[in-house]
Amino acid sequence: MDNMHNSFDTTIDRRASDSLKWHKYDDDVLPLWVADMDFASPEPVIRALRDRLEHGVFGYPDGVHGDPDELPAFRQLVIERMADRYNWQIQPQDIVFVPGVVVAFNLACQALATSNGGVLVQPPVYPPILEAPLNAKLIRQEAELTRSADGSYAIDWDVFAAAITADTQMFLLCNPHNPVGRVYHRDELERLAEICLSHHVIICADEIHGDLIYRGQQHVPIAALDPEIAQHTITLISPSKTFNLAGLQCSIAIIQNAELRRHYLEAKRGLVAWVNLMGLIAAQAAYREGQAWLDQLLIYLEANRDVLHDFVHDELPGIRMANPEGTYLAWLDCREVTDGNPYEFFLREARVALGDGASFGRGGEGFVRLNFGCPRATLMEALTRMKRALQSVQTVSDDEA
Repeated sequence: MDNMHNSFDTTIDRRASDSLKWHKYDDDVLPLWVADMDFASPEPVIRALRDRLEHGVFGYPDGVHGDPDELPAFRQLVIERMADRYNWQIQPQDIVFVPGVVVAFNLACQALATSNGGVLVQPPVYPPILEAPLNAKLIRQEAELTRSADGSYAIDWDVFAAAITADTQMFLLCNPHNPVGRVYHRDELERLAEICLSHHVIICADEIHGDLIYRGQQHVPIAALDPEIAQHTITLISPSKTFNLAGLQCSIAIIQNAELRRHYLEAKRGLVAWVNLMGLIAAQAAYREGQAWLDQLLIYLEANRDVLHDFVHDELPGIRMANPEGTYLAWLDCREVTDGNPYEFFLREARVALGDGASFGRGGEGFVRLNFGCPRATLMEALTRMKRALQSVQTVSDDEA
């Protein structure tokens, strides 16, 4: 275990690995933007991929047709995982394999909403969630989250209820929430579901960060609350964020309502055929043998989170953040310390690339999202650069005064 923990401190050169994260900006920029960790995936995953490579034949994988008798071992892994972690009983036919959660919720919008229908979202939120209704030529409806003085976020129930109209057909839930880091409590989820069901609104739940939960919190799949809620819900999960497999594009939609599932599968045909062979191999190895690695990852990430929080509080006066309850993403309020866009400021003055808060929709202006899923030395270097950039601006201001 010690060696595993120490491996998270290892800096891996990713600039020669076709990495979007490390290629987007100049070589002197530290990238802490896209939700992609800088850690090697679990050894059992690497071993499984290596074994498959040595086989030497890479033909069509099983799972092409979406039939419940395809990929039985993988389906069983998902069934056991949901039962063990959430006491949620699902069946093989409930599982649909999809190449990516973004693909999956876009597919849900395309498949289940009709012309001029509305899709409800909770900004500030992951930009592809904002875009999905528009991609399907639907109406995006918004129920903005409320930010407290301590930086934490909550649902304004009056705002949420008022945002639902006769045209609302789907609610795109993000839990754990990206970027604000909330892990919704059971009572919050029950109330969200009650409102949606009373208005005949389908819930599509992006729960891709559901494994990345810190002490004192518990992830509850909204569909696991009650069989009736499950009949109105599409749940999207994936090992990709958890085990750093994003480039292998393997995700899972759990749809217990047979009619919803039929519409979803019909929308896939001819457009979304199957999951990449290597993604299937990696996902199964991760779910089967990756828990020890994940346990150690969460310890390391929580320590990174706490180091980040303390540094922001002590060394970056004027910037505020609440500790995320889940994900490896921090949401920094920079409205008091920079003129204009803080993303542009830190890129220009600190050579640190963060997520531009404005891209997360209403409530995101003046914020940045910081990915702390990296070796601590990388995190500290980025924070030190940010501190120097703020100090240099303060020095200039003092001199001008």
